[in-house]
Formats: sequence, structure tokens, C-alpha cells
Amino acid sequence: MALVHYDEGLTMREARAIYFEVNGFGADGGYGDAWVDFKLGPLPVPFPNTPARVRAVRYHDLHHVLTGYDTNTIGEFEISAWELGAGCKDFVAAWQLNLGGLFAGLLSAPRRTVRAFLRGRRSESLYGRPFEALLDRTVGDLRREMRADAPSSGPTVSDAL
Repeated sequence: MALVHYDEGLTMREARAIYFEVNGFGADGGYGDAWVDFKLGPLPVPFPNTPARVRAVRYHDLHHVLTGYDTNTIGEFEISAWELGAGCKDFVAAWQLNLGGLFAGLLSAPRRTVRAFLRGRRSESLYGRPFEALLDRTVGDLRREMRADAPSSGPTVSDAL
């Protein structure tokens, strides 16, 4: 688990390969594994790597690259909040996993979690876009397009509605 800033000129395919390597996820990101572990602090919590989870986590991994949220426990809570704020479309597994991360984040790191959610409200997620085409785009282009490079700000009236 390491926080890495990905150069804007890299393709998402290149950045994702670095992300997999730095985090020890293997060449395929663990997408083919039957089970995956979520680390809750030092404790691994295994759960099945279902097709619905793999469908969602392919985008989730790209969101880590674009937003800069870490893959440690707090970083996962932040990316959960960000993805909920930005929208998970029809990715049911993303909604389920992210709601758990949001609530855990609100208990353990409330300010960071709320800040990530508000940042997500001002961004767009990649969920639902043609996946393979995203891998050929550059990190910088996608960050700007989805407004992932926008700084966090306080809540607005639309956030309360």
C-alpha cells in the first residue's frame, strides 16, 4: 500500500500497471482470484471475488489512480465516499461495498470521509463507460474530464437536497 502520484501523460493502462505493482495486486490486479482480502487494519477479511465485484473493482482501481486516494484502510473509506458522491450507476456491488466503506469512514475518519464525498459530488465517476477505451486515455485527460482534479470545497445547497 503506497500513495503514488501518477503522471498526467501516462495512459490509464500504464498507470494501472504501476498501481497493481506498487500495491502487490499481481499483473491482473487479482481480478481472477476466487477470494480477495480487505485489510481492516492488520486483519485480513476475506470475501468472494464475484463477477459483480470484479466488474466494479476494474473501475474502482482506475478511480484510485485518478483521485490519488491510497489503498490503506482510510484511503479505501475515502474512495468509497468519493465513488458514492460521484455515482456508481447500476454497479450494485459498488453501491454495497462503498456504503460499508462510507459508514466505517464516518466512524473512523469523519472529516476525511465527508470531504471525499463532497469532492465526489463535484466529480463524475467512470462507472458505465466503455472500459477498454478508458485504458487508452491519459491520466490527465480523464482527471480533467471527470473533474477529479478539482479541490474539495464545503457543502452546497444541492448537497443538502
